[in-house]
Amino acid sequence: MFRSIAHRGRLALAVFACGAVSAFAAAPPPAPSEPVTDTFHGVRVADPYRNLENVKSPQTQAWFKAQAEYGEAILSHIDIRDEMARRVAELGRSSGDLVREVVRLPGERIYYLKRPAGGSQFKLVMRVGLKGAERVLVDPEQLAKATGVPHAINYFMPSWDGRTLAYGISAGGSEDASLHLMDIASGKPIGTPIPRVRESYVSWSPDSRHLAYNQVRDLPAGAPDTETFLDTTVFLLKVGQPASRARPLFGPLVDTSLKLDRIDVGSIYFTPRGRYMVARTTDTTVPEGKLFVAPVAALASRRIPWRQISSAADKITDVQMRGDRLYLRTYTGAPRGRVIALSLKDPVLARAREVAAEPTQGVLREFGLDRDALYTEVQLGFNTRVMRHAKGTPRDGQDIAPGQAGSTFLIGDPAHAQRQPWVGTSSWTDLPRVLAVEAGGTTRDTGLRNSQRPAGAPELEVAEVMVPSHDGVRVPLAVIQRKGLARDGSNPTLLIGYGAYGFTFEAYYDPRALAWLERGGVIAFANVRGSGAFGDEWHRAGFKTTKPNTWKDGIACARWLIEQRYASPATMGIWGTSAGGIFVGRAVTAAPELFAAAVFDVGMLDAVRSEESANGITNISEFGTVKDPAEFAALLEMSTYHQIKDGSAYPAVMLVHGMNDPRVDVWNSGKAAARLQVASSSGKPVFMRLDGQAGHGVGSTAQQAASQRADIYSFLLWQFGKAGLKP
Repeated sequence: MFRSIAHRGRLALAVFACGAVSAFAAAPPPAPSEPVTDTFHGVRVADPYRNLENVKSPQTQAWFKAQAEYGEAILSHIDIRDEMARRVAELGRSSGDLVREVVRLPGERIYYLKRPAGGSQFKLVMRVGLKGAERVLVDPEQLAKATGVPHAINYFMPSWDGRTLAYGISAGGSEDASLHLMDIASGKPIGTPIPRVRESYVSWSPDSRHLAYNQVRDLPAGAPDTETFLDTTVFLLKVGQPASRARPLFGPLVDTSLKLDRIDVGSIYFTPRGRYMVARTTDTTVPEGKLFVAPVAALASRRIPWRQISSAADKITDVQMRGDRLYLRTYTGAPRGRVIALSLKDPVLARAREVAAEPTQGVLREFGLDRDALYTEVQLGFNTRVMRHAKGTPRDGQDIAPGQAGSTFLIGDPAHAQRQPWVGTSSWTDLPRVLAVEAGGTTRDTGLRNSQRPAGAPELEVAEVMVPSHDGVRVPLAVIQRKGLARDGSNPTLLIGYGAYGFTFEAYYDPRALAWLERGGVIAFANVRGSGAFGDEWHRAGFKTTKPNTWKDGIACARWLIEQRYASPATMGIWGTSAGGIFVGRAVTAAPELFAAAVFDVGMLDAVRSEESANGITNISEFGTVKDPAEFAALLEMSTYHQIKDGSAYPAVMLVHGMNDPRVDVWNSGKAAARLQVASSSGKPVFMRLDGQAGHGVGSTAQQAASQRADIYSFLLWQFGKAGLKP
């Protein structure tokens, strides 16, 4: 529909003068309005721009295109924009290669995603041993060159025997992945791609001859978007056979006796040499679901005798198998998490034993297994540590790398075959590395990440504080700035929050952020309620009917930053992404006087209509449904679009979205932009930054990500009076 902004040429627009936004155009392109009024539980709800939800209509497409041109015209006249784009790109290149999702498998096989310095997209590479030569298995850039559309690797899983690779590829940020199989030795594809395998729920049978994967249905024309993730099926495919021969193995349409819900999205877990397989369901949003077990030998039967182990009420959020034992993370009776284990020979949850207790401090967020030990990742504040749990160790386990500063995270070992753990590192002030942990807790750098601090990078200082919120509850806030920066209220300050799904900000070093920090900028990360900073109870305190705590915590953090003289309302900005659209949108609509500018990034901004979208229906478990009176009231309150008031002096707002977003439909930004453009009395700009070859940010190229970051920083500095406009 539109060219990618990351590869833009300047659009042929009118000649603009320097000055207020009105100098760029007489006014933003007016939105076509076909108002609808709904009534929920006796409450009339006006929706003046319902028609913009029909993104495919020619009228709506024309308006989005005009809005994209309007936004590009504004951004192109910020005088530091090109300089900022060069600096962000330079910082990204100069920090070295990026490596993520490292997976270790038997035979010293190491797989990982790598984006070389200056590269566009992550490639899938492997090596045998750390001294082995690196081999590229999948290069999405070759697909992009052939099609002109960015491609990305969504997931990958090699077979246990190392012969076959399963991986997902999607285009244009859509995340609509197709499953590919490859013979690793030759690099040749096996069969044809299997469409609509969106989730990473792929697992190899113990003999590596069969692959289980979840596939969404091929919906008929005219089917509502809400059907997209309903009645999905787990198939079992023998390597070398066409997908048409795949066997339906698990799902709501496969075995009705299991009484699965239509929203139950299933996955099957195998282990090498394992005698059992485990089926798990989620709604793709919350991890709690149902668990079933059956013998692997039952695959020879026409019907699988699945035995249910647990339901969502048992609050199990992660599962792993080793041999005949099943390990489960649960927050039943432990809101900060614990790990239990049970024998699959007699899988009765009531007889499970605790193998890692709820931490005395912090939150047990993840766990992993190797050949001999159980490890947990315990998050305390903005940092996480890997703890080893063995007989005779303390209740909280033993830190496996006590001399390593910042955070440590366990590197994947899905076959549970390793005896020496590896950890990834992260901190606010240093780039990540991958370390091998020796006996006694000493570490050595594997060299998988050759990251380096950019030359000339400023020295940083970090303050982690607890800020009292509207009700006296104290909220974690991390503040990052250039060392020695004076606190005189004039610093460009950016408050970032999220507050949903139990997701928690943790310390990490982002070289691109130096472009902001070296200009005297301040960045503050708030773990507001709705995050998992203090476990499940903290998450539930910003969830459905308690959701107002999320943006009220954000407002409290903004006020604290102003009170502490980091910023003033003239230099305070706020940024929220995806579900963080609620955080940023409601903070801006509830306390517009605190902010000079705001970034609504792929934001959920119309919560009332969310469940009418493909992905929105899966989020009912997090935000609620209009069908429930109390939850409807909460959705209306958290919906930025519905809380915009005519005549209010709102800050400048840039709404960022990809036209192919599968998680939060672009009409969320469209409707909010249309409403703000007519409602705001401040005279400050409200515009959209749209990318026609992007989605939710997943799979964006390095150039797309750098361009977006540069535009955000430039927009904010302009609105803070730290940048001007070109004639």
